[in-house]
Amino acid sequence: MLSEIHPKLPMRNKALTRDYYVNQLGFQEVGQADFEGYLMLQKDQIQIHFFEFKDLIPEENYGQVYIRARQIDELYQSLVNNQVKIHPNGHLHVKPWGQKEFSLLDPDYNLLTFGEAI
Repeated sequence: MLSEIHPKLPMRNKALTRDYYVNQLGFQEVGQADFEGYLMLQKDQIQIHFFEFKDLIPEENYGQVYIRARQIDELYQSLVNNQVKIHPNGHLHVKPWGQKEFSLLDPDYNLLTFGEAI
Protein backbone atom coordinates (compact mmCIF):
# COMPACT_ATOMS: atom_id res chain seq x y z
CA MET A 1 0.00 0.00 0.00
CA LEU A 2 2.81 2.47 0.75
CA SER A 3 4.56 3.84 -2.31
CA GLU A 4 6.85 6.77 -1.44
CA ILE A 5 8.21 8.84 1.41
CA HIS A 6 9.08 12.53 1.33
CA PRO A 7 10.88 13.49 4.54
CA LYS A 8 10.42 17.01 5.90
CA LEU A 9 13.48 18.75 7.33
CA PRO A 10 13.81 22.13 9.02
CA MET A 11 15.41 25.12 7.32
CA ARG A 12 16.19 28.60 8.55
CA ASN A 13 16.49 30.32 5.18
CA LYS A 14 14.68 29.11 2.08
CA ALA A 15 17.03 30.83 -0.39
CA LEU A 16 20.13 29.38 1.29
CA THR A 17 18.62 25.88 1.41
CA ARG A 18 17.51 26.08 -2.22
CA ASP A 19 20.97 27.27 -3.29
CA TYR A 20 22.77 24.44 -1.47
CA TYR A 21 20.55 21.64 -2.75
CA VAL A 22 20.17 22.96 -6.31
CA ASN A 23 23.62 24.38 -7.01
CA GLN A 24 25.78 22.01 -4.98
CA LEU A 25 23.84 18.74 -4.86
CA GLY A 26 22.01 18.92 -8.19
CA PHE A 27 18.39 18.88 -6.96
CA GLN A 28 15.55 20.66 -8.75
CA GLU A 29 12.67 22.54 -7.21
CA VAL A 30 9.30 20.84 -7.70
CA GLY A 31 5.71 21.85 -7.15
CA GLN A 32 3.18 24.03 -8.90
CA ALA A 33 3.53 27.00 -6.57
CA ASP A 34 6.14 28.68 -4.41
CA PHE A 35 4.73 28.43 -0.89
CA GLU A 36 6.05 30.79 1.73
CA GLY A 37 8.13 28.93 4.29
CA TYR A 38 8.04 25.62 2.41
CA LEU A 39 10.35 24.09 -0.19
CA MET A 40 10.11 20.86 -2.20
CA LEU A 41 13.20 19.51 -3.98
CA GLN A 42 13.82 16.42 -6.08
CA LYS A 43 16.78 14.55 -7.52
CA ASP A 44 16.29 11.37 -9.49
CA GLN A 45 13.58 9.42 -7.64
CA ILE A 46 13.72 11.12 -4.25
CA GLN A 47 12.09 14.22 -2.84
CA ILE A 48 12.99 16.13 0.29
CA HIS A 49 10.63 18.76 1.68
CA PHE A 50 11.69 21.61 3.96
CA PHE A 51 9.69 23.69 6.40
CA GLU A 52 10.76 27.06 7.71
CA PHE A 53 12.08 27.10 11.29
CA LYS A 54 13.75 30.49 11.70
CA ASP A 55 14.74 29.87 15.34
CA LEU A 56 16.52 26.60 14.56
CA ILE A 57 19.94 26.31 16.17
CA PRO A 58 21.89 24.22 13.63
CA GLU A 59 24.16 22.62 16.21
CA GLU A 60 21.05 21.32 18.01
CA ASN A 61 19.32 20.00 14.89
CA TYR A 62 18.79 16.25 14.74
CA GLY A 63 17.23 16.15 11.25
CA GLN A 64 18.51 13.11 9.38
CA VAL A 65 17.74 11.29 6.16
CA TYR A 66 19.22 8.04 4.85
CA ILE A 67 19.24 7.97 1.04
CA ARG A 68 19.80 4.74 -0.84
CA ALA A 69 22.01 5.28 -3.88
CA ARG A 70 23.34 3.44 -6.90
CA GLN A 71 26.84 4.08 -8.23
CA ILE A 72 27.81 5.65 -4.91
CA ASP A 73 31.49 5.94 -5.85
CA GLU A 74 30.60 8.15 -8.83
CA LEU A 75 28.13 10.19 -6.76
CA TYR A 76 30.71 10.75 -4.03
CA GLN A 77 33.42 11.75 -6.51
CA SER A 78 31.11 14.17 -8.33
CA LEU A 79 30.35 15.92 -5.04
CA VAL A 80 34.03 16.05 -4.09
CA ASN A 81 34.84 17.44 -7.57
CA ASN A 82 32.19 20.14 -7.01
CA GLN A 83 33.83 20.99 -3.67
CA VAL A 84 30.82 19.93 -1.62
CA LYS A 85 31.91 19.66 2.00
CA ILE A 86 31.77 16.05 3.22
CA HIS A 87 30.97 15.48 6.91
CA PRO A 88 34.30 15.17 8.81
CA ASN A 89 33.28 11.72 10.08
CA GLY A 90 31.39 10.78 6.93
CA HIS A 91 33.83 10.12 4.12
CA LEU A 92 33.04 7.23 1.78
CA HIS A 93 33.62 4.04 3.71
CA VAL A 94 32.43 0.43 3.83
CA LYS A 95 30.47 -0.12 7.04
CA PRO A 96 30.32 -3.41 9.01
CA TRP A 97 26.62 -3.74 8.15
CA GLY A 98 27.38 -4.17 4.44
CA GLN A 99 26.77 -0.66 3.19
CA LYS A 100 29.17 1.76 1.51
CA GLU A 101 28.24 5.18 2.90
CA PHE A 102 29.12 8.84 3.14
CA SER A 103 27.45 11.81 4.84
CA LEU A 104 26.92 15.55 4.38
CA LEU A 105 25.60 18.28 6.63
CA ASP A 106 23.43 20.87 4.91
CA PRO A 107 23.50 24.54 5.99
CA ASP A 108 21.08 23.76 8.84
CA TYR A 109 23.00 20.66 9.94
CA ASN A 110 20.46 18.20 8.59
CA LEU A 111 22.48 15.01 8.18
CA LEU A 112 22.22 13.39 4.75
CA THR A 113 23.68 9.89 4.65
CA PHE A 114 23.99 8.17 1.28
CA GLY A 115 24.36 4.39 1.20
CA GLU A 116 24.67 1.53 -1.26
CA ALA A 117 24.56 -2.18 -0.44
CA ILE A 118 27.74 -4.01 -1.34
